[in-house]
Amino acid sequence: MHITLRQLEVFTEVLKSGSTTQASVVLSLSQSAVSAALADLEGQLGVQLFDRVGKRLVINEHGRLLYPKALALLEQAGEIERLFNQDNGSLRIAASSTIGNYMLPAMIASYRLDFPQTPLELNVGNSQDVITAVADFRVDLGLIEGPCHMPELVTQPWLDDELVVFAASGSPITQQPVTLESLARAPWILRERGSGTREVLDHLLLAKLTDFQLVMELGNSEAIKHAVRHGIGISCLSRRVIAEQLATGSLVELVLPIAPLIRTLYLIHHRQKHISNALQRFLSYCKEPE
Repeated sequence: MHITLRQLEVFTEVLKSGSTTQASVVLSLSQSAVSAALADLEGQLGVQLFDRVGKRLVINEHGRLLYPKALALLEQAGEIERLFNQDNGSLRIAASSTIGNYMLPAMIASYRLDFPQTPLELNVGNSQDVITAVADFRVDLGLIEGPCHMPELVTQPWLDDELVVFAASGSPITQQPVTLESLARAPWILRERGSGTREVLDHLLLAKLTDFQLVMELGNSEAIKHAVRHGIGISCLSRRVIAEQLATGSLVELVLPIAPLIRTLYLIHHRQKHISNALQRFLSYCKEPE
């Protein structure tokens, strides 16, 4: 059986108007097309849906049985069309921790004000977790803190971000000008490997230090901030992550003897991933507040 929505639409319109002639006008079809669709539907069901009384079609018990079901199916089809005409498909986003915890919340809040009905799922992990999720099609879009080296993913530069080396207020390293030697002697608390922050820091700064002291690796920026504040060591995170603590003075920025540690944040998606209008619309909200 291959009942079509068009056949059901013809059936319901014939019922409302009482004739194939009037139904053809409403549906913008020829009368012969309306008659053929109705005949095909009755043929598939093996029953007549109307009694023919002269030139009029009068619904019978079979037609009355079908009518509410047909209306329900047509209404559901209309809901599907409206859903995708408005492009309200759900979005699945993955972001590395600095972006997901400190940047995206404000962007998502702005987006939700304009599009409160669009379902949005955000997963936060380290950059390698995000890359894997995008590669496996488990998310539509990834936002990461370092470069992506997988050829099957499209990597697009997004925003710049400054990394800051910092220590607790009153820490001995803050009492004199910072040198590469003093940085190498200091105890370091770092993000875990696989983190975008760690990868960039390894390349921009730690490679310049000889035998630096790694005392702890933590997978959470908040834990790192607290560990540094309690004097366990020094660390390096995005300025966005420690802005509040720098402002209050509980953490102190170390002025480095090298150029500022500027990295690029990236958007990534799979090369075979279709960028929907809904996803493109979300991307327009992923920008720094003016």
